[in-house]
Amino acid sequence: MPVLAGLAAIMLAVLILPFSVKKVEEQLEIFLFIMGCAAVTLTSQWSGALIKDALLEPLKITGAVLVAGLLFNLLKKPIRKHLNSFINFTGMRTFIFLLVVLLGLLSSVITAIIAALLLVEIIGHLKLERNTEIKVVVMACFSIGMGAALTPLGEPLTTIAIAKLKGLNPPADFWFFVRHLGPQIILGVIGIGISTLFMAGKLNRSEDGLKEENSETTKDVLIRTVKVYLFVMALIFLGTGFKPIVDEYVSKISYHALYWLNMISAILDNATLTAAEVGPSMSLIQIKSAILGLIIAGGMLIPGNIPNIISAGKLKIKSREWAAVGVPVGLAIMLIYFALIELFR
Repeated sequence: MPVLAGLAAIMLAVLILPFSVKKVEEQLEIFLFIMGCAAVTLTSQWSGALIKDALLEPLKITGAVLVAGLLFNLLKKPIRKHLNSFINFTGMRTFIFLLVVLLGLLSSVITAIIAALLLVEIIGHLKLERNTEIKVVVMACFSIGMGAALTPLGEPLTTIAIAKLKGLNPPADFWFFVRHLGPQIILGVIGIGISTLFMAGKLNRSEDGLKEENSETTKDVLIRTVKVYLFVMALIFLGTGFKPIVDEYVSKISYHALYWLNMISAILDNATLTAAEVGPSMSLIQIKSAILGLIIAGGMLIPGNIPNIISAGKLKIKSREWAAVGVPVGLAIMLIYFALIELFR
C-alpha cells in the first residue's frame, strides 16, 4: 500500500506540475527523468535489462529526429524556391488537402517534430487569411498527431507504447500499430484532409497571415535531439515504475472509460500519459481505445501534442484561437471513432 501511495503521488506530480509550474515545464525532460528514477526505485525494479532498454529504445526515434532535422535544414531553401510553382500546378485547394494528408502519413517516418516544422515553413509562405491558416494548422496537427502513431519513429507516444508492450504474447514490434490501428488512422488522416477543405472555406490571399518567428538552426536540431533522447529514456523509467498501478487498476478499467478518460491528453502530454497507463496486462481493445483516445484528444489544445506546441509557438497562435478550432473538431472525431470502436471491435 505505501508503494502504491508513493506511485500515485509521483503520477500526480508528473501530470500536474509540468502544466502548472513554469520551471518544471522548461526543464521537463530532467523532471521526468528524476520522477522515473524515483518510481523505479520505489518499486525496486532496477535491473541491467531495464537500463539497457532505457539506453537503446530511444535511439530509433532520436536518430530519426536528428537525420530528418538536418535534412530539413538542407532542404528549406529548395522547398521555398519551388513551393509557389507546386501550388500553381495543383491549385490551392488540392495543395491544402495534400499538405494535411501527406504530412500526417509521412510523420510516421520523418517524425511528428519535423512534420510540424515543415508545416510551419509552408504555412509561412501561403499568405492566406489568418483565420484560414489557423484552421489549416490545427487540422494538419490533428493529422500529424494521428499519423505519427503508426510507428515508433513518429513520436514518443508510440516509442513508449511499443517498449511497454513487449510483454504481450506475441510481443509488440515495430509494425504493431500499423497492424492494429493502420486502417483507422489512415482513413482518419484522409478524412481530416477532406474536412479541412470544408472548414477553410474560401482561400483568399492576404498579407496578414501567419509568419514563423524563428528559423531552425543546426544547433536547434542538436539540442532537440538530446532532449528527445532524454525524454524517451525518462518515460521508459516512468512506464516501468508505474507497472504496478497499470496491473492493479488501469487494466481493470473498461475500454469505453479509457477512451473518454484520455480526453485529458488535450491538456497533458500524451506520451507521458502512455507511460502512465499502457501495459501488457491490458487487453488489445483496451490498448487500441487508450491510444486512439490519446492521439485524437491530443490535438484539441496546444499542450496536448508535440506538433501543436511547435506550430503554435513558431506561428504565434494563441490558446483561445487554437481551442476555437481544436475543441469542436476533436469532440467530433472522438464521437466518430467511439462509434467505429463499437462497430468493429
